[in-house]
Amino acid sequence: MQSIPQALGAAVKLLPLTKENHYLPDIQELKQLVTPHTKLIILNNPDNPTGALIPEAKLEEVVTVAKSVDAYVLCDEVYRHLTQDDQYSPSIIDLYEKGISTSSFSKVFSLAGLRLGWIATRDRALMTQLLSHRDYATISCGVVDEMIGTLALQNWQKILHHNRLIIRENLQLLTKWVAGQDKISWQRPTAGTTALLYYDAPLASTAFCDQLMAKYQTLLVPGVCFGIENSVRIGYAFESDHLIAGLSRVSAFLAEN
Repeated sequence: MQSIPQALGAAVKLLPLTKENHYLPDIQELKQLVTPHTKLIILNNPDNPTGALIPEAKLEEVVTVAKSVDAYVLCDEVYRHLTQDDQYSPSIIDLYEKGISTSSFSKVFSLAGLRLGWIATRDRALMTQLLSHRDYATISCGVVDEMIGTLALQNWQKILHHNRLIIRENLQLLTKWVAGQDKISWQRPTAGTTALLYYDAPLASTAFCDQLMAKYQTLLVPGVCFGIENSVRIGYAFESDHLIAGLSRVSAFLAEN
């Protein structure tokens, strides 16, 4: 989201998401960042790694800012619908004619191996350009991949229900575990399959994860990968028994540090 626009010569401005603001975009800061030259605002909703979901009202505020400078809004919605309740989570294209939504089979459908995804927008002129680039970059996809993808779309409600049950049960387990840890704090996720855990230990996040892996064969992602030191990302979209076992190992590691 940063390096490719920069490589193309775009001036990229970053809007930090903070724990104090529940990892949601600060609209006043966004207003200060945009100029009449702003072409595109990029969002990640739900957010990775924090699991923060931008409420519809705040998305509307982002759209208002974008309209003020006639900018597009690109929203990575790969975790959309993986929520902790059944309330409809609007796409950016529901709210803005110059909204661009990207997603894939990787997260909601648990079919990352298909390497298939999509772009949606109501801007027909832009879609024509996107199709042109798509034809140039990807002549065709695998027939078997497309067949599996079609089958998944035909059964999306069953798959979504199944995967929601997993993440909702596991988030309850993770919440209970965090509550019992003196050295862990967080902002509880509202969507997605990941959470950002802040830890109290005299280790940089890369060293934390390297040592945890070496001693306990348990894998977390260093927070420095997301520009947030003294934190780690944890995923919870898998078998509950594995999550419980992994959390037990993290507890043991924290007790040693």
